[in-house]
Amino acid sequence: MIFATFGCHNPREQEKTVSGLERKHFQHVVKDKNTDLFTLKNASGMEICITNYGGRIVSIMVPDREGKFQDVVLGFDNIQEYVEKPSSFGATIGRFANRIAHGKFPLHGDTITLSLNNGKHTIHGGAEGWQNQVFDAEQLTDSLLVLRYVSADGEAGFPGKVDVKATFILRDDNTLRIDYLATTDKKTVINMTNHSFFNLSGDPSTTIVDHVLLVNADTYTSLDSALITTGDLENVVSTPFDFTSPISIEDALARDSLHRQLQLAQGFDHNYVLLSAGKLGKLAAQAYSPRSGIILEVYSTEPGLQVYTGNMLDGSRKGKGGVYYHKRAGLCLEPQHYPDSPNKPAWPSTVLEPGKNYTSSTIYRFDIKK
Repeated sequence: MIFATFGCHNPREQEKTVSGLERKHFQHVVKDKNTDLFTLKNASGMEICITNYGGRIVSIMVPDREGKFQDVVLGFDNIQEYVEKPSSFGATIGRFANRIAHGKFPLHGDTITLSLNNGKHTIHGGAEGWQNQVFDAEQLTDSLLVLRYVSADGEAGFPGKVDVKATFILRDDNTLRIDYLATTDKKTVINMTNHSFFNLSGDPSTTIVDHVLLVNADTYTSLDSALITTGDLENVVSTPFDFTSPISIEDALARDSLHRQLQLAQGFDHNYVLLSAGKLGKLAAQAYSPRSGIILEVYSTEPGLQVYTGNMLDGSRKGKGGVYYHKRAGLCLEPQHYPDSPNKPAWPSTVLEPGKNYTSSTIYRFDIKK
């Protein structure tokens, strides 16, 4: 891997962001391509910092109930931490989000074999997934960033050359919209998402178990012992998985801490089948921190939502501000197609054919509960 710094000539590039991040700490050369930090701002004072390494959201600054700006996502304050210790923090995930069983799936009469990076399975596109690639970036306005990447035919075993574009738009009503667009020259599969870890308290030294969560779903896809979807849809009624009415994560876990699905994943790490049914105008999920008063609403065109409570965070990674990220320091709400869909023909298809467009949109809307 090529990894080197490059010059920083504009004095403004030395300035810190509202979040305290310094652009110069993200300006390097990785895999022969320049990495950088891009800052989106709106008229309300909200700020989002994004690096083109992995298309990652590094920080999101939003006001709490007292009007103080809080950074509500986990991440790192330099590019080295992202490159040298691979992770999914804040990343644009592709070619296929979540797990594919045994790194194999049928496609057009063939069996596609992928690289393995999750034991005997493939997760988030394999070791060469897009979270580990450098996107070409173009910031068109203070509030609009476009990232592009060309995924080669055979990358991580996936067929087809895929051209992908991710557009980040920060609006004045404190909403971040992410639009994905992809095309291919061969039949392939694609499933994109953003993998931000949210802590709406603004203090990642505390856990997210006090966050109050609502998920617009009455079923979820159950897992086997390897955390691969079984193909079954389980009803949430009378289980810890019922977020159809707002409930804190702590209280949800306490409903039945010995529930087999919770034991398998050491918490929540499950895909919910959204009742919003791919309609962007319908609420998919809502999270609220009683400590800060910050509310996050999620809207998406995707049929599923992965709810992950940071079960595998173990305190070994030091993030922004020198804070170590311990178990349940972050909450992921990842709109997606269902995990292992290529091996589940009854589920919504993730196949993309030449001449067709893959499109997906997600909106993260921030507000305050007084």
